[in-house]
Amino acid sequence: MTDIIEELQKRGYIEQLTHEKEMKELFQKESVRFYIGIDPTADSMHIGHFVALMVAAKLQRAGHKPIILMGGGTASIGDPSGKTDMRKMMTREMIEHNVSEIKKQAERFVSFEGENAAIIVNNADWLLDLNYIDFMRKIGTQFSVNKMLAADCYKARLETGLTFFEMGYMLMQSYDFLYLHDKYNCKMEIGGNDQWSNIIGGVELVRKMRSDEAYGLTFRLLTTAEGKKMGKTEKGALWLNPEKTSPYEFYQYWRNIGDTEVKKVLSLLTFLPDEEVERLSSLKDEKINEAKQIAAFEITKLIHGEKAAKKAEETTKALFEGSGSLENMEATKVQDTNISLVDAIILSNIAPSKGQARKLIEQGGITLNEEKITDINFMLSDKDFKEGYAIIKKGKKVYHKLEK
Repeated sequence: MTDIIEELQKRGYIEQLTHEKEMKELFQKESVRFYIGIDPTADSMHIGHFVALMVAAKLQRAGHKPIILMGGGTASIGDPSGKTDMRKMMTREMIEHNVSEIKKQAERFVSFEGENAAIIVNNADWLLDLNYIDFMRKIGTQFSVNKMLAADCYKARLETGLTFFEMGYMLMQSYDFLYLHDKYNCKMEIGGNDQWSNIIGGVELVRKMRSDEAYGLTFRLLTTAEGKKMGKTEKGALWLNPEKTSPYEFYQYWRNIGDTEVKKVLSLLTFLPDEEVERLSSLKDEKINEAKQIAAFEITKLIHGEKAAKKAEETTKALFEGSGSLENMEATKVQDTNISLVDAIILSNIAPSKGQARKLIEQGGITLNEEKITDINFMLSDKDFKEGYAIIKKGKKVYHKLEK
């Protein structure tokens, strides 16, 4: 087998890992079962989850077997990691709906056929029926409260008030690893670096209670050069669901990343060979745009398919290069062409409120059919829909088509 752990390190995925020498030896000599947990706190994954799916896909391509764990049980509590407030409590119905939607997305990235076919499990199947006293006697006694409170995932909550309810999250996530170890011979948990404390809890639990191999690996969080999480837009998260974030918006996000972020994005979010990643990320000045175009196309293709990626690319060329077709631009039909510009901006999702729409107009940030409009009372009419549509633009990069 290839030294996949070394390959992941070279590509820049790995942030931390446990028992590095043992782990590399294990992954070189046999097919290893590993798992990644996804809490269904929304009905779609976002771009942050995609790094995890890329790691899972690469491990599977190297001959190892992924277990995708849906956190139907742990979502009932919510992970406090990186949060300053307690997560919103979710009903069982909400969780079950989200699980079913996320399953559909996960199935697009890892293979569920062949020798090392991935499997999907839901921790609600074993967590929801646990006997509290038995659980605390068997699992709770293995954890030191002092050690838990020193973990990064709890520090941020100590000042605002950490509930005992939330402290149980680490115990349950660790128990997940123990359960998967016992039932599926799972040897490793992978996750984002904000999960390090929880992963360590599971590794130590398996090693302590089963005296067997157990490993943990965290990958780099997708951040900008300033250290902020990537995938945040003015409309919110960059979702993998095309109904939440259209393929065109998705493509545009990656087309407009900073020059210093190109190598990281190409390395972590595409399957391009290392040599091509090096070539593209070494381009300078105007030529770096070639790398951004390729990154945007490759990532959009992985998430939404080649057809959607080509449509997004065509629309971008039509808007910014004067070639291609506007046919695939994100569009909204209007019932009446006599609509105020403020309402048209809201309808196009360019601004979330009338107040912000007016502010954009007053500041000269809105153009209609390439003409800047600064009158907050401006009304559209039939003459603005000469070819059956009008195009509203915010700034230099956000476009939306209104159709009659």
